[in-house]
Amino acid sequence: MWRWTVGATTASVLVFGLFEYLRTLPVTNGELLFLRTRHPYLVGEAIAHILRGSGSRALIAVSLAALLLMMLWIVAASIGRIATVLGLLEYFRRDRDIARNVSAVGAPGGISDSGISNGGERNVANNISTDNVWAPLTALIRLNFLRVTVAVAALIGFVGAGILAGFASPAANPRPGVAFLLFLPLAALVCFLWAVLNWILSLAGMFAVRDDEDAVAAIASAMTFCRERTGAVFAVSTWTGMAHLVAFVAAGTVASMPMGFAGVVAWRLVVAVMIVVTMAYFALADWLYMARLAGYVCIAETPEALLAPMPPAPLRVPPPPGPPLQTTIDRDEPILSDLPNLAVET
Repeated sequence: MWRWTVGATTASVLVFGLFEYLRTLPVTNGELLFLRTRHPYLVGEAIAHILRGSGSRALIAVSLAALLLMMLWIVAASIGRIATVLGLLEYFRRDRDIARNVSAVGAPGGISDSGISNGGERNVANNISTDNVWAPLTALIRLNFLRVTVAVAALIGFVGAGILAGFASPAANPRPGVAFLLFLPLAALVCFLWAVLNWILSLAGMFAVRDDEDAVAAIASAMTFCRERTGAVFAVSTWTGMAHLVAFVAAGTVASMPMGFAGVVAWRLVVAVMIVVTMAYFALADWLYMARLAGYVCIAETPEALLAPMPPAPLRVPPPPGPPLQTTIDRDEPILSDLPNLAVET
């Protein structure tokens, strides 16, 4: 819900700000004349003349809106992470305590049936205290602030990559192909570093809620968690990432199909279909995000002994060999004689 709330607020601010900005632009009769000609060059000159001198106001408005939206995202993400992680912890800890109590029945000095029925709920109540629900809010705000800082640094990195790539294509000797080939690996490196840092900071929020740690300790716990449970964490991240990629490709394919009928059907219908497909993709992406978070919480709450691979089954010892089978015929056996009643006489 917090993701949808922040997204709806951001979209509303952008649409409202765009229309308000367009209302402040003065349009003269000459510019209207150029626009009505529908000639590409004249229309471009008219738009450039209309927007001239208003870039500073637009930059100030966008900067202020971005700052306020980032503050809203930081607070909403912190509160949402507390709610989701506490719910997942309660679910997995209840199952873990019930399984632990059931396994303790057959152990020496086991517990009674009443202890099984009440012990799981009592342990869950002890593990999750409602008095300190908002204790990790400060640590989460700091972690989410770091995530915003990393995102801004990534944008600056893209600009820096473009500047560095521009040095390979000066105005005196332009080489756009070389500049693009130089910009591509730099941009990929910036994206990779941003993705890794953002993922670690996002994972650290789980430990800030789970263990009531500060921001630095939560980051250290996240790194230790990845080092000790590398296989399980990699499996959860890989499968959810592949599912997210499939959902993105499918949504992009379905959303591009109505655009092919833009000249046949009404544009309102095309826009409505694209909005519905986009909303469905966002809902599926949020579900996959929660599935990945649930996987991380399950790994953190599961004892390491249960996540270790099972030892191979012991080899069965073959039974001792029996007496040797007799494969020859005893010629002295009376039953094999040709004389009648010989076996009875003996």
